[in-house]
Amino acid sequence: MLRSPARLLLLGLLLCLSWILPGPGGSAAWAARDTNSYDGNIYALYAGNGSLVPPRNSLADSLAEHRVTVLGFYLDDSADSKRFAPVFNELQRLWLRSAELILVESDLVQNRGDGGPTDPAHYWKGSIPQVVVFDAQGQVVFDASGAINIDAINAALSLATGLKPQGEGTSSNNAFNELNSEITYSR
Repeated sequence: MLRSPARLLLLGLLLCLSWILPGPGGSAAWAARDTNSYDGNIYALYAGNGSLVPPRNSLADSLAEHRVTVLGFYLDDSADSKRFAPVFNELQRLWLRSAELILVESDLVQNRGDGGPTDPAHYWKGSIPQVVVFDAQGQVVFDASGAINIDAINAALSLATGLKPQGEGTSSNNAFNELNSEITYSR
């Protein structure tokens, strides 16, 4: 029988090894922006902003309040959504006071009935990421899927709000480490 300090040392060693060695699947878990693996909340991990999900309001509430709205569809285990996460983060930074940003995981609307124009499923086209911009009257002024340029979304938001486009010049999405990237503007 081991004495108490020896037991504590052995327990500490086993605990340290459990953090270092791979799990039961044989490989350690690593987040990767370019894989279709589930890494957790992609907005906290890849955009540095966990406040984007869940959204503050529903689409129905935002349209009823006559707010300019950006509806974004994403999936946490999609490489395309991971690469696009900084765009939604930048939209929040630029348009926070002028537009409502509502992000919906596409799994929640996939293969379910259409609840009408206040239901996100009504606008879902089946590919991610997808961005839909509504003006204050609830009319769709922009609807695009895939690797959408933030400048196109900014132009749609400018049209919807009547404000000058936010951000200046031409934008680019620059990675600054393995996980995170940022939107920068050049004139």
